[in-house]
Amino acid sequence: MTPERFEEITGRYAGLRVVVIGDFCLDRYLEIDPARAETSIETGLPVHNVTRVRSQPGAAGTILNNLVALGVGRLHPVGFCGEDGEGFELRRALAAKPGVALDHFLETPARRTFVYCKPLIMEPGEPPRELNRLDSKNWTATPDAVATQVAKSLATLAAEADAIIALDQVDVAETGVITAPVREALGSLGQTHPNLPILADSRRGLRGFPPVIFKMNRGELAALLDHETSIGLPAVREQAATLAARNQRPVFVSLAEEGIVGAMANGATTHVPALPLRGEIDIVGAGDSVTANLATALAAGATLAEALELATLASSLVIHQLGTTGTASVSQMRQLAADHAR
Repeated sequence: MTPERFEEITGRYAGLRVVVIGDFCLDRYLEIDPARAETSIETGLPVHNVTRVRSQPGAAGTILNNLVALGVGRLHPVGFCGEDGEGFELRRALAAKPGVALDHFLETPARRTFVYCKPLIMEPGEPPRELNRLDSKNWTATPDAVATQVAKSLATLAAEADAIIALDQVDVAETGVITAPVREALGSLGQTHPNLPILADSRRGLRGFPPVIFKMNRGELAALLDHETSIGLPAVREQAATLAARNQRPVFVSLAEEGIVGAMANGATTHVPALPLRGEIDIVGAGDSVTANLATALAAGATLAEALELATLASSLVIHQLGTTGTASVSQMRQLAADHAR
């Protein structure tokens, strides 16, 4: 991609309206100072003293964070949180982001707020070291009334959206935002708005999702097509092309250190290798940065190959951000592209 084409595509981001529907959680980081360690008088167990707490939107919120970093003009999170302290904190963190409208982000007593609590050992001169995470999730089915309201919000916003991103982050099906009514709504929108980029990603795989743009990893692709998971790049390209032809929508497959493969409905595939590592890495959030950049680039008129290039730049920046769920801005991507071209 030429620098001129980079500027042409990214220059359109400020005029875009993107809907992010899915499981928004609160990423809460507890920074622990090991020099302040003590032993509990009551239990005799070690005490980790937290000296700083920082929070940010996570899961689908990580995608939104990346869209904010890209300078997307208007962002509509669609999902829910509980009527609890964590929900208050999550809504406050979302509202603080420029361009974010919370009109369709539901606060409900029927759900608890999804939380990833991440204790970090902070030692001078050392990268943060994460301890066992403490998660808070919903383990019961999302009530029908909540699911229906979310699906209605999606349909309402779709008319003016330039792209829709759907993220299913929960471990147990039907306990989060992406329920059967929402998948049905996504399928209907895919039919009535064939030129609207609708990109879906799910940590449990995309089996049962309607034919929209699929983004997944190598293992998820193989599982969806009932193939072996240990497959090389040629087989990934072939399988991605098969799935794209079946859905009549593009398919993107992330391959970690091997880069990303994209397939078009006509069977054509493109592979963009990952950029070389530049030091220690932390892969948390890399996949979400890819998702955000693919959808935004396509909404801005990028070709499949151009979208892959931009997503690769973003993921390379994110994996080199330690102790946080990182993002990549257009200016950072521009600089990395220039450095890589030298």
